[in-house]
Amino acid sequence: MKKLTLLLFVLVNFTFVQAQNSEKELIQNTEKAVKKINDTIEGEGWKTKGTVSLLLNQSSFNNWIAGGEDSFSGTLGINYDFNYKKDDLTWDNKVLASYGLLQTKNDDFTKKTDDRLEFNSIVGKKAFGQWYYSYFLNFRTQFSTGYIYGQDVNGKQIRTEQTKFMSPGYLTTGPGIYWTKDDNLKINFAPLTSKFTFVDNAYTTGIDRFTGLPYVDGSYFGVDEGKSMRYELGFYASVYYKLAIMTNVTAENTLNLYSNYLEDPQNVDINYSLNIIMKVNKFLSANFSFQAIYDDNAFQGLQTREVFGLGINFGF
Repeated sequence: MKKLTLLLFVLVNFTFVQAQNSEKELIQNTEKAVKKINDTIEGEGWKTKGTVSLLLNQSSFNNWIAGGEDSFSGTLGINYDFNYKKDDLTWDNKVLASYGLLQTKNDDFTKKTDDRLEFNSIVGKKAFGQWYYSYFLNFRTQFSTGYIYGQDVNGKQIRTEQTKFMSPGYLTTGPGIYWTKDDNLKINFAPLTSKFTFVDNAYTTGIDRFTGLPYVDGSYFGVDEGKSMRYELGFYASVYYKLAIMTNVTAENTLNLYSNYLEDPQNVDINYSLNIIMKVNKFLSANFSFQAIYDDNAFQGLQTREVFGLGINFGF
């Protein structure tokens, strides 16, 4: 908790203090806070690294004949690793968090452009060669309420609550074996993996708020009527690959695959993430994030999200 509190302090310091301090003072304050984080975590066998980024975009129009709408958007993100390695034991941990908002002049609501909270952890004990016995944990959810937007009979914009924090929330965990060449390439296989899907049972009780009909088992993220959790047992595989595309340009790839033994094992869940950082200098970079998800319990099709922008970037 102390580590996460310190990490949140960096974000608050970065976002709000800039209105009162010069750019030089802001940088000095942020670097001091980052040093506090690393001092609390780093010790014998520990290695930490990560980035805090802020992407901003603003558009303004006045008597612009070609047309346009005033808008402002911002995305705050964290990509943080704290890993342990000593003798034949390794323990890798990664926190991924991002949150973005968009406000346009003629919109009745502020809308999300990004919302992600994910924690990955895998511990390994060397078996032979570059293979390790492993146990992994993956947790992911979102920070705030998600809506479906539409219009009423008068053309006024309305919204319907669809998701929120821990609805859904996913916990995937299990034993396995993984292979690693170095910190930039890791592959994990877990043939007995448990997957828990958590939801608020207000979404699964009584009348389905999206169809107006009685709730049908499995229609909200695969969870049955009146329940707040779905359990699956299956095979899980993950690949992590980081490469330098060119000078000051790195690409981080993560692919997760899951097949449920208990129901429709042929329907493999896919979660792929790509994060590209193009450094301009120590504090400025162009960041591109892409994520694609296929999970037929959540949506009958491919879900994608993409965030791109030039932002202030702190590495630590």
